[in-house]
Amino acid sequence: MDGYRVPVGRHRVEEKIGGSLFIATADRVSSAEEAKAFVEAMKREFRDATHNCHAFVAGPPGASASGMGDDGEPRGTAGPPMHQVLTHCGIGEIAVVVTRYFGGTKLGTGGLVRAYGGMVKRCLEALPSRFFATSEPLALTVAYGDLAAMKHEVAAHDGEVLSEVFTEVVGLSVRLPEALKDAFLDRVSRMATVMEG
Repeated sequence: MDGYRVPVGRHRVEEKIGGSLFIATADRVSSAEEAKAFVEAMKREFRDATHNCHAFVAGPPGASASGMGDDGEPRGTAGPPMHQVLTHCGIGEIAVVVTRYFGGTKLGTGGLVRAYGGMVKRCLEALPSRFFATSEPLALTVAYGDLAAMKHEVAAHDGEVLSEVFTEVVGLSVRLPEALKDAFLDRVSRMATVMEG
């Protein structure tokens, strides 16, 4: 396996459960610091909410760079069930904040576990994601006129552009899944100079 799926942009779902409004927001995070910044941003956005509970995995699926928080809910009823779903969902570099506006009906321990874990599952069901390759980057040199076509080929081969340098030509650093690298190189051989590594 030379990569894994990651979120594409921020995604949000909401649902009323037992009178309370639950809002799950997911985003891509590649470090614990980014995850904490995302959680703080959600707490600012929903500052009037009763709880803003979170869980994150800041690396490959199941990575040890992870965390969770109950934000005032009974211990273990929010963060752990959310984290459990994220750890086994097959998506990496992801953080989810589940916001709750209390509606007057207590859900009990089991109800909270089901609500928080269930909101993460619902969010993941519709989450836009893409393949993130972890192979060695390729260095490409391409003419300005071929830049749009090159970026299209990178995307079509589940790759990503890591950096761009503009001089007389465009220098690109791209990362692609190993399994698709040969097909990609075959497609772009006429429009680019390629230096591996």
